[in-house]
Amino acid sequence: MKDVALFAAFLAVLTALAVPLGSYMARVFERQPTRLDPLLRPLERLIYRVSGVNEAEEMDWKRYAVALLMFNAFGMGVLYVIQRLQGWLPLNPQGFGAVPPDLAFNTAASFVTNTNWQAYAGESTMSYLTQMAGLTVQNFVSAATGMAVAVALIRGLVRRDTQALGNFWVDLTRSVLWVLLPLSCLVALFLVSQGVIQNLNPYVTVTTLEGAHQTIAMGPVASQEAIKLLGTNGGGFFGANASHPFENPNAYTNFVEMLSIILIPAALVFTFGAMTRARRQAWVIYGAMTLLFVVGLGTLYAVEHAGNPVVAAQGVIGPTAMEGKEVRFGIGGSSLFAAVTTAVACGAVNAMHDSLTPLGGLVPMFNIMLGEVVFGGAGAGLYGILAFVVVAVFIAGLMVGRTPEFLGKKIGPWEMKMATLAVLMPAVTILIGGAAAAALPAGRASVFNPGPHGLSEILYAFASAAGNNGSAFGGLAANTVFYNVALGLAMLIGRFAVIPPVLAMAGSLAAKRPVPPGPGTLPTDGALFSGFLVGVILLVGALNFFPALALGPVVEHLLLRAGRLF
Repeated sequence: MKDVALFAAFLAVLTALAVPLGSYMARVFERQPTRLDPLLRPLERLIYRVSGVNEAEEMDWKRYAVALLMFNAFGMGVLYVIQRLQGWLPLNPQGFGAVPPDLAFNTAASFVTNTNWQAYAGESTMSYLTQMAGLTVQNFVSAATGMAVAVALIRGLVRRDTQALGNFWVDLTRSVLWVLLPLSCLVALFLVSQGVIQNLNPYVTVTTLEGAHQTIAMGPVASQEAIKLLGTNGGGFFGANASHPFENPNAYTNFVEMLSIILIPAALVFTFGAMTRARRQAWVIYGAMTLLFVVGLGTLYAVEHAGNPVVAAQGVIGPTAMEGKEVRFGIGGSSLFAAVTTAVACGAVNAMHDSLTPLGGLVPMFNIMLGEVVFGGAGAGLYGILAFVVVAVFIAGLMVGRTPEFLGKKIGPWEMKMATLAVLMPAVTILIGGAAAAALPAGRASVFNPGPHGLSEILYAFASAAGNNGSAFGGLAANTVFYNVALGLAMLIGRFAVIPPVLAMAGSLAAKRPVPPGPGTLPTDGALFSGFLVGVILLVGALNFFPALALGPVVEHLLLRAGRLF
């Protein structure tokens, strides 16, 4: 009952915070007055003046997409160079050398795409300068990029007879200054108050009680921790991520960190409701997201609480399900964190997903495979589920003979093609990448666990990359040339092959005139459509991935029941 109370309290606090934050973000992106304006407007004007941006100039979807892609390509190049030169750059008290080219490419692609997949241990690879000027900067701007795309899509639904979707540079800047930066400061201060470290000191070497020497890593952890969570990034300062006591000291920080992961994606749903003046529609989408989340969390918790039947059969006294989990947080805290971080496409972890039972591991893997729709990443979750809404509206219209409309805009062939492309590109990348890794010797050579569990590790890696999540199963040696390049490409495809179709759909919708609802209009603001939307999401996910999942976690579960371990 204690764990169930934790889950209920988490959802209640999340909803109570998401609604007002969503309304606040709507005011930010609609350029309405906020209490932070006296402090931030002068800084915003200075940024535009220095960078030569005309904040009054708006862009069509093509210019918006080009600006976004060029900005992110530039950021990826800068991050790659910082890693390659970190041995000669300042703020490197441990004297770390240059990051190898393939790992530098993988890491640059990872942080630019809001994935933060880490094929390395941060405390033994990256200097303070690389962590702050490279990785933390991308934590801010990659999250802001996703938020900008979501806002552009909302404008496409709201506006009529226009090609303008806003200004990418303005949306990016306001996302950082008005949303990400203030929240990050608050969360970082809370984490420091609870014991998360924040310094630029050299690492400390101590003598243990056994007389051995141990090096304790230092660094600017709290500041990176805050934005990695709020921006749904996920890359930890330490290799142990959120199970490390310097990143996540106690149950209070665990709760706040989980809340930070999911807060902005949840709030953006209500930003959508406020900007479209369709708050009931926002609750329908929020309800669909929450239902998918609760079902996944319930399944994960149930199978993990039951534990491993092979271990239980040996007569072990006490819990049989704690292996790989953080004992400070228990099965409930670890299961909730795993469900949150994979539903939201964050990737921060406080337990080892590789140690989950086969069906327990299937839940976070399937969360990622659904394509950032169970709240999803910052911005990416909203435009991901709106793509599914377009698909659901079109399918429902065909089934019942109703006009496919959403918020007064008719859904035509172009919108359907773009939505389908946005939905299928990550799935195609996961399946093709996973198949190639399983078939090629270079891919199989990194698998430490043979059989279906090894296939699950490969599937999870490509799902995490293409889904821009960043978490991983252990047992896969991912820091190889093959996986660094293959997963880096999967991250880029999963991010930047989805955004242009979404913007193209937004541009097409903005150019249309709204039509008043009539007898043939399909209602989309009720519980029936919310349930139908969940069904479409699950059906698409099942059709895409069931054969692969059947060969991985499902087979492993059946063999586990027969006493086989992998």
